[in-house]
Amino acid sequence: MSWTDERVERLKTLWGQGMSASEIADALGDVSRNAVIGKAHRLGLSGRPSPIKKKPTRGATILNLTERMCKWPIGDPKDADFHFCGKTSSPGLPYCAEHAAIAYQPASKKRNEDRKAGAA
Repeated sequence: MSWTDERVERLKTLWGQGMSASEIADALGDVSRNAVIGKAHRLGLSGRPSPIKKKPTRGATILNLTERMCKWPIGDPKDADFHFCGKTSSPGLPYCAEHAAIAYQPASKKRNEDRKAGAA
């Protein structure tokens, strides 16, 4: 298999349409997926986001929050970037381990803090 001008142009067109390297290899015929990737790289064709990789999330919104997600609010509810922690919650709790440690403090520790605040 050789990369003729016609095949290169077809590769560029199919790549630009968002087809996967495997689909392009099938469309061109007599070429492997790796050959398509290599040629696209050598041609300097723009990279595309992988359909497999997920973008990291910045937490969860009220619309995608589930019972197994940490419901610790982050930010001001009036702001556009308000969200919930979204990490996996601890069993039987609405929060992840980090936020549960903040939310649920031992009674003796809380009493000591209240006494100190009252004495001041």
